[in-house]
Amino acid sequence: MPALVVVGAQWGDEGKGKIVHFLGEGADWVVRYQGGDNAGHTVVFDGQSYALHLLPSGILQPGVKNIIGSGVVVNPSALAEEVAALESRGVRVRGRLFLSLAAHVILPYHIHLDVLREAGGRGLGTTKKGIGPCYEDKVARIGVRVADYLDRAALRSLVRQALAVRAAELAKVKPLQAIEAEVFDGYEERRRLLARFAADTGPLLDRALRAGKRVLLESAQGSMLDLDHGTYPFVTSSNPVAGGACVGAGVGPTVITGVMGVTKAYTTRVGRGPFPTEIPGALAGRIREIGKEYGVTTGRARRIGWLDVPQLRAAARMSGLTCLAMTKLDTLSGVGPIKICVGYRLDGRLLRDFPVSRRAQREVRPVYRSFPGFSGDLGRVRSLSDLPRAAREYVFSVERLLGVPVAVVSVGQSREQTIVRDAAGIWGRRHSI
Repeated sequence: MPALVVVGAQWGDEGKGKIVHFLGEGADWVVRYQGGDNAGHTVVFDGQSYALHLLPSGILQPGVKNIIGSGVVVNPSALAEEVAALESRGVRVRGRLFLSLAAHVILPYHIHLDVLREAGGRGLGTTKKGIGPCYEDKVARIGVRVADYLDRAALRSLVRQALAVRAAELAKVKPLQAIEAEVFDGYEERRRLLARFAADTGPLLDRALRAGKRVLLESAQGSMLDLDHGTYPFVTSSNPVAGGACVGAGVGPTVITGVMGVTKAYTTRVGRGPFPTEIPGALAGRIREIGKEYGVTTGRARRIGWLDVPQLRAAARMSGLTCLAMTKLDTLSGVGPIKICVGYRLDGRLLRDFPVSRRAQREVRPVYRSFPGFSGDLGRVRSLSDLPRAAREYVFSVERLLGVPVAVVSVGQSREQTIVRDAAGIWGRRHSI
């Protein structure tokens, strides 16, 4: 029963959607295990580009079944729009998508709270989609799950309870009665949509694993945005790391046979927060334009930095990475020299590991090792041996510095622009360098 977790090894936007879509051809099930429609994956399939926010990336693979797990927070309107957009383009969703009855539902007042906090100086640069406030309600035990949403009477009671708790903040937006009315405006249509996909997904997934089916568990965001292990407080409200897959999908850790971390050949970050290897000036702008580094969900320009080995080492440790997929290698063509951060300096000391404290994360100065640049149209390359020598050496150097093998190298958006070094090892053989 092979089960592979695919995690973002940086601050998100690493290209997980493309990698999951690529691996999905050999999978039976793809499970999204955390986050909400604040996530954004761009997947190119049959020459067409698809932007996915809630749906697992396996939805574009015919025959693959998909689960939105209990660790995900779901905006019914966003789900409806995404399903309709795919079905209008000929993608069959019915019968292939299963929504956990235990997933929490984003309601209008969660979005009001998010917008209010961002405008009022308490914001962290969120997407204002209500993700954080919905997770807050989940932890405060006043949340609404899909099973509750399907029951109108239960929903009304739970909404009134939550509004009473949040009354002081929400009074700044509009009267509570008006906010409650928003929840039920168009409710029947949204309820029918959720009922169409709702299922007890834990036993469903368990039966698939026991039957020997291949399961991909897909994270949203990235390891350094993890609520417990990321650059707190500039983090998301859930656990993108591999351990979050067990909680968010409802499976035990013993079923996981491999963990693939996805990293760009450089580093990006959206919004506020520490970013030790950030590149200033024109070079960052050049990489941003070549790599189309703008948010799928928000359109915001991503910050650009060199590859950061201490940061990646932290991601490898916290998720137990068995292999890596490196994306956007083609974007670095024509850039030279290329730098890799191999450590930091802080207060006269050399640090090997990514620091925990806020001050240290802000004030560390990267120690770089330089590598020769390379040129040419890497998007046409289909084997590692055909890459420019300097590009191959760059990949091998990252592998050696991390002690984690690079099993996949991506040189473009389409699935054909994917170089696989070790197909057999991806799904579960542990490696060492």
